[in-house]
Amino acid sequence: MTIQKEFELFIGPNHPGATGNMSYHIWVEGDKVKKAETRVGYLHRGFEKLMEKRIWMQNVPLVCRICVPEPDVNEASYSMAVEDLMGWEIPERAKYIRTIILEMARISAHLLTVGGIAASLGIYTAAQWGIGDRDYLLDVFEQITGGRVYHIYIWPGGVRWDLPKNTKELLTKVLDYLESRLPLYDDLIMNNKVFVRRAADVGVVPKDKAVEWGVTGPNLRAAGYEYDVRKLEPYAAYDKIDFEIPHYPKLGEYEVLSEGSDIYTRTAIRMLEIQQSIKIIRQALKDMPEGDVLLKHPQWFAWKVPAGYAYSHVESSKGEFGYFVVSDGEKKPVRVHVRGPSYTHGINVMETIAPGLNVADFAPTAISLDVCPPDIER
Repeated sequence: MTIQKEFELFIGPNHPGATGNMSYHIWVEGDKVKKAETRVGYLHRGFEKLMEKRIWMQNVPLVCRICVPEPDVNEASYSMAVEDLMGWEIPERAKYIRTIILEMARISAHLLTVGGIAASLGIYTAAQWGIGDRDYLLDVFEQITGGRVYHIYIWPGGVRWDLPKNTKELLTKVLDYLESRLPLYDDLIMNNKVFVRRAADVGVVPKDKAVEWGVTGPNLRAAGYEYDVRKLEPYAAYDKIDFEIPHYPKLGEYEVLSEGSDIYTRTAIRMLEIQQSIKIIRQALKDMPEGDVLLKHPQWFAWKVPAGYAYSHVESSKGEFGYFVVSDGEKKPVRVHVRGPSYTHGINVMETIAPGLNVADFAPTAISLDVCPPDIER
């Protein structure tokens, strides 16, 4: 008679199988996961409440902390909500610059995630490549904004300042380099038999539950839904740019190896999105008009936003990021609520699909959902 014993295991916050300063508490029987609980609380918390204590402009350097690998989506979404309340239409050049910044951030975040997924399956070279290649984008961010991680560049009314004169040449050089690297990533990851066997049909999010569970972004598109805020409710300059929405089963050069909504398909979607982001940035650089990049503001500390409420949302690399902002007509917001994708993906989805996974598949499944811990602790 075989006696089965249940064990408790902890993945994170220091374990590389977690996507940052968070932890998964899992119970296993043999090598099968029986139950999983998401554990957070290791990070800075209470962003939403902090924003009620700060004047409108002081919140710009605060919101970018809500997702460190892709801070710009928070700056954009918050700024758009404030602009809606103020009744502002930002300059056309600022719209194109915002588009460029947001797509640079998307590529940067996807390089980390794709490398992380592969590394969790033993392909450590992919993670090293992703971090190294991302660094070239950080060089461009530093040139434009003065910062490598937090940029504090997208402000209500436009962007902080214009692009430096040599940005087009520098950014084009980086895009050419990244484009030349993509076939190598394909050989290392997507065409790797080990990756394919470990990723296809693993970590499946039921397609009929994806919308009900609140799944968004690449995870939703991997389930076959052609949903992208950039297309459906265009912001910045996306309505003037031609691009495609990669989604299952339209996986371009990648084979359709499963019913979708698994680790393999989620990775393929992100690889295809890097290609589309490069295409978007090239168009924005080519078509960007001359002109102002920031509206003339009232004095920063005397700002009063008309009473009312606004909701704005953007498409981040991890899913839909939205800001609900309430003003009573004074110098500070009354209420700010952030709708981030990580709360859904990292808690509800992961805890639901974890039972039945092999313990070795838990980390790649969690990383493929692309969770940003501070978004959960906001």
